[in-house]
Amino acid sequence: MKKYIEEYGLEVAFRPANPLSDSVPPVADVQPGRTVLPKGSVHAEGAYPLPCDIVLDRDVEIPTRDGSILRGDVFRPTGDEPVPVIVTYTPYSRRGGWWNTNMDVKKFGVPGEWVSGLQSFEAPDPGYWCDHGYALAVVDAAGTSHSGGDEYFMGNRSAKNLYDVIEWLAEQEWSTGKVGTAGISQLAMIQWAVAALQPPHLAAISPTEGCIDIYREVSVRGGIPDTRFHKEDIADHIFGENATEDAVAMAHQYPLMNAYWADKRAAFDRIEVPALVVASYTSPLHPHGTFEAFRSLASTDKWLRVHNDQEWIDGADPEHVADQRKFFDRYLKGLDNGWEQTPRVRLSVLDPGGTDIVGRVEEDWPLPRQQWRTLYLDAGSGSLTDEKPAESVAEYAGDDLGSSVRFVTTFDQDTEITGYLNLHLWVEAADADDMDLFAAVYKEDADGNLLHHITLRAPEARAFVQSLEKDGKLPATLSYTGPVGRLRVSHRALDPERSTPSEPFLTHTAEELLTPGECVPVELSLWPTSLLVHPGERLVVEIAGHPVGPVAANDLPGADLNMATRNRGAHRIRTGGAYDSHLLLPVIP
Repeated sequence: MKKYIEEYGLEVAFRPANPLSDSVPPVADVQPGRTVLPKGSVHAEGAYPLPCDIVLDRDVEIPTRDGSILRGDVFRPTGDEPVPVIVTYTPYSRRGGWWNTNMDVKKFGVPGEWVSGLQSFEAPDPGYWCDHGYALAVVDAAGTSHSGGDEYFMGNRSAKNLYDVIEWLAEQEWSTGKVGTAGISQLAMIQWAVAALQPPHLAAISPTEGCIDIYREVSVRGGIPDTRFHKEDIADHIFGENATEDAVAMAHQYPLMNAYWADKRAAFDRIEVPALVVASYTSPLHPHGTFEAFRSLASTDKWLRVHNDQEWIDGADPEHVADQRKFFDRYLKGLDNGWEQTPRVRLSVLDPGGTDIVGRVEEDWPLPRQQWRTLYLDAGSGSLTDEKPAESVAEYAGDDLGSSVRFVTTFDQDTEITGYLNLHLWVEAADADDMDLFAAVYKEDADGNLLHHITLRAPEARAFVQSLEKDGKLPATLSYTGPVGRLRVSHRALDPERSTPSEPFLTHTAEELLTPGECVPVELSLWPTSLLVHPGERLVVEIAGHPVGPVAANDLPGADLNMATRNRGAHRIRTGGAYDSHLLLPVIP
């Protein structure tokens, strides 16, 4: 079914929500009421005993401007003193259901004593926050679980719902009127959107790993529709009672940028509240958006911390939770606690196969001291060189999943690569009017062995990831080797005002098809990274008509070998002479 959305001037596809009866295990039933959870009680195997009494108001009804009623749980300390509120708006269900059961952080190596067992998926832990003088509200997004209305996938309509939730929470008698937001992934994405609407009582935000541009980062990255992950790994496990926006259908209905997709990107020039942003390089979904969000926020009070773990592990780490509390103590409680002296950027530098640097202090992102190094692709030798080589051509079969080309250089000194990488390529399709290009940059040891960064900490969890190795490759999100990128060549048009040599900005507003055999220049950007390369190690650029690099196929976005492409016949990359195909590297002296 389709709805005409007036603010878009477009029809939007909807489908019936997955029925609650299909959820295994089931989403918790509606049971409004108040319970006091006593200090010392334990709410999950291995979890810590609650450090304080907690009042739990279950299934509270929160009205929204469109007449829908949302349902949420509110955890708060006992006593009569008003407290500030941290709110999370989730499509994954507050209690019970698929996500809270199957994605329990303990399954990924988080020690049981780090959590209370009351936490929802990708949300803060009530046991911790109530003990430190906060209320924590966890609200089911409209159209999900038992909340009314239809589910809209991000954008202003979802943001307005959270705006109304924030204002409702601020008016409660137990609230000081100061409200903050927190959460990971989708729970971070909605924070950008609501902060841009400037709710009067929103005092601070703390988003961890959240995309900002659904079109460019998830659904149609590089101009290539890629919907398997969203359907099979997200949408198929979200349940409700009404209708849900069909983001999968929309990627095929509107493969070019338009008002529908533009609505999914928040107005960052209107986000003025203090922000603690947490990012990584290793997620196959979030890095570009999270870093770009930090750069784009209008707030003068903003901080970036870049970790080297899987995001759920980092989010549960007691040291990092305490860091987040210091931020909220400053802006929700008004404590003069020295938070402003926190370095504006705390960086991790990854060393696949070696030892990472974590928490390095920097003044900004990208690093102001970066220096640019150009490595030219040499098809004749399969190498990367500092000098432009003689003209030659590399060729691979664009529609052959076993075919790719590699360009390699060996480093003779320790080198740090931190920032945004870009491939400038001269390409042609021998037999087709379009090309879908995929690229990866990664390092190997001196013997040609692939080097992985594993994102899990616990020894047994790391051993499990290693056991999944196949042909030298490990699964995405559990491992990382370096940045990747992709491009549909007919989408190569740039916005000249927003593009730089290292960060091309594609418009995606029209297609420019090729004439078979026509050679054109393209910019294939790779997501931000930070890598150490040591003497004797090799840096590799791999290019193909399918996802490439040392990450196992069919796991997460960017690694689906069954992704539909337009590739047919031979692909050629021209290098040297008049064809200045090169990799632009940000090197940190």
